[in-house]
Amino acid sequence: MPHNRSSRLPNPVEPIDLAEFETKLTVRNVRVEDIPAIIDIQKACFPGMATWDPEQLKSQLRIFPEGQFCIEYEGEIVASASSLIVDFEEHEDWHNWKAVSDAGYIRNHDALGDTLYGIEIMVHPEFRGHKLSRRLYEARKQLARARNIRRIIIAGRIPGYHTYAGELSASEYADRVVAKNLFDPVLTVQISNGFALRGLIPDYLPSDKQSMGYATHLEWTNLDFVPDPNQRFQAVTRVRLCLVQYMMRRVASFEEFEKQCEFIVDVGSDYKSDFVVFPELFTTQLLSLIPSGRPSDAARKLAEFTPQYLELFNDLAVRYNVNIVGGSQFAIEGENLYNISYLFRRDGTIDKQYKIHITPNEARWWGVSPGNKVQVFDTDRGKIAILICYDSEFPELARIAAAKGAKILFVPYNTDERYGYLRVRHCSQARAIENQMYVAIAGCAGMMPFVDNADMHYAQCAVLTPSDFPFARDAVASESMPNIETVVVHDVDLELLRRNRSDGTVRPWTDRRKDLYTVKYTDPDEGTQEI
Repeated sequence: MPHNRSSRLPNPVEPIDLAEFETKLTVRNVRVEDIPAIIDIQKACFPGMATWDPEQLKSQLRIFPEGQFCIEYEGEIVASASSLIVDFEEHEDWHNWKAVSDAGYIRNHDALGDTLYGIEIMVHPEFRGHKLSRRLYEARKQLARARNIRRIIIAGRIPGYHTYAGELSASEYADRVVAKNLFDPVLTVQISNGFALRGLIPDYLPSDKQSMGYATHLEWTNLDFVPDPNQRFQAVTRVRLCLVQYMMRRVASFEEFEKQCEFIVDVGSDYKSDFVVFPELFTTQLLSLIPSGRPSDAARKLAEFTPQYLELFNDLAVRYNVNIVGGSQFAIEGENLYNISYLFRRDGTIDKQYKIHITPNEARWWGVSPGNKVQVFDTDRGKIAILICYDSEFPELARIAAAKGAKILFVPYNTDERYGYLRVRHCSQARAIENQMYVAIAGCAGMMPFVDNADMHYAQCAVLTPSDFPFARDAVASESMPNIETVVVHDVDLELLRRNRSDGTVRPWTDRRKDLYTVKYTDPDEGTQEI
């Protein structure tokens, strides 16, 4: 018989189950059910300091869920980080955590901003030393790269400073930590994660005894950031407006109309205006050149002047170095007649805003079709929007424009009597207050006898503001005398708007209850959005 060797071998051993030795660590976005655990971490990290209110964390998740991170270890939340996106040019008060973060509610989050602002990052004390903060910083960096955000700004604690406060100033302590001569449990980690120290912020969190109230202002630059090639303009603070109260009168030729317009633009340019704003359909003056007939036919005849009108105002904008809101003019596209406001920039580019809501008379007399998109335009004096007359009476449109970044809303209008004018005036004032923006209105005065639906005009130009201490007493920065031929020239300060949105007596823009209501807007190019 052959020898049976298998009887001398040890019993077979089962392969080692590696799952028994694995641990599960996951970096992910925060969910609502994580809120109690995050508050517990905060209590452990910062004993004696106020913790998040659950409503703050819910607001963060509702507004910017992809910016809120946590680390889950074996099913337990052990670290977290909160953030929002802001526009760098909108903030100089990086020392003011409450203002920049909206007291933690982040209702001022700007999806189109260029800066990711880190509100807080924390690691449970029992899990420090495992480089968890590095993972959270890396998650923020990946978010910045994915969304093409220019930078990350954070304000960090220096909890080791209290040990040296008797012998070193806060700046001396920070310098030694940056030079790696001293170790700080927070600043050292932030420097090692690629952040550069930009300065110190005194009295940032007075309750932070370990940091003696100080915080660091740090910045990480996204080297993969690709500037928008279409962004040609830099931020400014003061903008000069010239509003035209246009006197309607019959003209004998297009050349006469052209001379009148050039004179007005020349006046605005002499005053070094940034914008000259004409009224809605002031071009109906040209109906005096068209044989009388059915109003709908006359409106389409008026649209035949649009190429000359475009050529004229584009030339004036460039030649007189001023941006022009060209009131509005009829244009035919396909079979439809539209009422369009054109923006003529002084660099020679042109944009347009269609009138979205058509009045019953416009529909009945002229057969005007509505547009379907709220535009916000970049200019060399910031983002602006245009709502033509009746559109100012629909608050949702101004909300959409403000959400897209508009700081100045231009309302060219054309009303035939005082009731109509007051509808535009009062609604425009409301738009200024509820969106904390400037609204400039410009209309036509005078009469055009025997021109149907364009014979009577009532106007008073005005620059309207939010109603608060930094602005004019009655929230009217400047206005004209009614129904005369004139211009109103006035400077508006965009810095006042920024401060008013963050520190105003009331903040109707940021205090909206988006948990109760939103504006749902269907953009024909970008799809449905909630504002």
